[in-house]
Amino acid sequence: MSVQLTLALAGTIRHDGNGGVTDDLAETAGLARWLRDQAEPLRGYDHDLAPPADLPDEQTRLDVVALRRAVRTLLARAVAPEPPSRADRASLLTPAEAVRELNAAAGRLPTSPRLHWPDDAAPTLTRHSGPAEPRLRLTATLARAAIDFLAGPERAQLRACPAPRCVRYFVKEHARQQWCKPSCGNRARVARHYQRQQAGR
Repeated sequence: MSVQLTLALAGTIRHDGNGGVTDDLAETAGLARWLRDQAEPLRGYDHDLAPPADLPDEQTRLDVVALRRAVRTLLARAVAPEPPSRADRASLLTPAEAVRELNAAAGRLPTSPRLHWPDDAAPTLTRHSGPAEPRLRLTATLARAAIDFLAGPERAQLRACPAPRCVRYFVKEHARQQWCKPSCGNRARVARHYQRQQAGR
């Protein structure tokens, strides 16, 4: 769940299909769409997180965008020494700034562990958060998901997609995977073919 949320947040910066970059969170309506699309993973990560009833306000959008910048900075650090996503080369924070931003956002929502131990099953641990302003709860949930991912074993499989124009990060699912999705692989092969043809002329 933490991988899905973290990569979904980072993926709100994406290529526009024309060599440029699109920001899905450039407006509050874009954040509202993204929150609707991510409602299930968000609730799966924080059972107490209620989806926003109204369009998110501008401060919520700014908070999520700032958090995304910190997350993308740390994803870029995680893929080093490989290059970061092309979208991040000029907009990264320092890793120390990104860690501070992530920890500050995660720390805005105190939680307590709860043990559940039914008679016929193994014990399980859940974490419950106290009441908080929806904006703080949202950014804390996203920050905690990113921390869990970055501190977990799946971070070692994180890659920046090397396909032309792609600016996504992805978790490598098998040894031969090179791109975030098949269409990026096709685009990379077409670009290599074109370069070979140009070099042969």
